Amino acid sequence: MKTIEELNDAIRAFQASRVLLTGIELDVFQAVGAGATSAEVAQLARTDPRATGVLLDALAALGLLSKQGDVYHNTEVAARHLTAGSPEDARGAFMHTTHLWQRWSSLTQSVRTGRPAQPPEEGEGPGAEDARTRAFISAMHRNALERAPHVMQVVDLDGVRRMLDLGGGSGAYSIVFAQANPGLRSELLDLASVLPLTRAYVQAAGLADRVAARPGDIAQESYGSGYDLVWISQICHMFGESENRAMLRKAHAALERGGRVVIQDFILDPDRTSPPHAALFAINMLVGTTRGTAYTEAEYAAWLADAGFCGVRRIPLPGPSDLIVARR
Repeated sequence: MKTIEELNDAIRAFQASRVLLTGIELDVFQAVGAGATSAEVAQLARTDPRATGVLLDALAALGLLSKQGDVYHNTEVAARHLTAGSPEDARGAFMHTTHLWQRWSSLTQSVRTGRPAQPPEEGEGPGAEDARTRAFISAMHRNALERAPHVMQVVDLDGVRRMLDLGGGSGAYSIVFAQANPGLRSELLDLASVLPLTRAYVQAAGLADRVAARPGDIAQESYGSGYDLVWISQICHMFGESENRAMLRKAHAALERGGRVVIQDFILDPDRTSPPHAALFAINMLVGTTRGTAYTEAEYAAWLADAGFCGVRRIPLPGPSDLIVARR
């Protein structure tokens, strides 16, 4: 960032984001369908006609809609990712980002106090928390499916018969690993409120007989025993050092001798200022958790060694996150 113009662009970057998020939140792309006027969209979306026209014009300016006379049409990217019926419909996943908006807007207060942003106000209406959970799990499922081909190239599943998927959410990685190894059975541990969603994803994949979901918490006393692989994807950043150390000790105890733990997460460079996506994700944890953040490779290595693991190594992957692998 070298010029005042670039600085100004960075400061105003939220504007395009907010327009797009509002379009997703109001489901206007679905309302536009094969073509609609602003009045027709407003009727379907139950929004103000004048304000809806202003929003649609801005979305057209951003390249999400096209406008011919008074009629708006979805562009290819909007039709592919923001309308129902498309195999690449990502609305549920993108709704997770709309839910992050309030927390990020409270960043200044979080830096002042050292505490996460306050949760959304009560009175949002019944089902609001369930909607946030569905959006979060949908986003994580989409991310996992995008990451899975890279992960599968480097995680050796030979000899893995029992896998523990800690905080596995939708079960995306359990599903992918089970599909790659017909002899593998996975047990997924997550909160009871998440498991109905987990079971729906697993059932849709036809793997209910090989991927079991059980209620639990990362903080519970034991994770069980006899596993060949403990998979911990995008979990460590939600907790502080003491919680992560305890989790890795319990993961060590859950493994058979020679078994492996594989951690996937955003990993900071030693000075903690790069890569940018990891540094920014630490902000996401600042506004959303009590002690969570992004960590360095050296921190993971120290925790794993202290938990009794050996052969700690980092495996770089394309994209924002890498793997840390260690053996019992």
